[in-house]
Amino acid sequence: MSMTFDERLNRILPRITSDDFLLNRGMGNEIGFWIFDYPPEDEVAMRAFVREVIEPALARQSPPLRFKTIDLFALMIEVLRERGLLDKVIQMQADKGAEATLPGLRSVLREDKVAQRIAAETDVETIDLLMLTGVGAAYPVLRSHTLLSALHPLVGNKPVLMFFPGSYNGFSLSLFDRPIHQDGDHYYRAFRLVD
Repeated sequence: MSMTFDERLNRILPRITSDDFLLNRGMGNEIGFWIFDYPPEDEVAMRAFVREVIEPALARQSPPLRFKTIDLFALMIEVLRERGLLDKVIQMQADKGAEATLPGLRSVLREDKVAQRIAAETDVETIDLLMLTGVGAAYPVLRSHTLLSALHPLVGNKPVLMFFPGSYNGFSLSLFDRPIHQDGDHYYRAFRLVD
């Protein structure tokens, strides 16, 4: 019998505050990348849970757990705004459509560039945990599997937890519960946080 969404939510905090999780123990020398997958229709509840339950609980730990939460969509908007491109992108999308806008966006917001920005904003040497949200809103500009691969050399042995609106079976990701992977590389070096 599978757990409900609420039951799975209640297992997040005990898992991410455990020494085994934070120190990457028991993982066979694999990197500490974790995915918490959830039904896409629960996106609003998931965001609220991260903001109202997980983040305050981590801050109340004794000693406080040092963490950083990055909303990938908000980060994309910030980068476009800083480069003076946000209004141009919005106008181009209105004039030419999303398909015509996507190649230009992907060149500015390549996953390796976004990973470098995340690492720069996070100061990975001083945190215990990096959490990524906004995955669904950032698609199709950012691809989850490519971003995780780009983050790998930048975060060292710090655990990274990606909140993923869809399903993950330990082998492939299905954003919005639709297979979206196109390049045939289905290997993900991530673990499912809660089965």
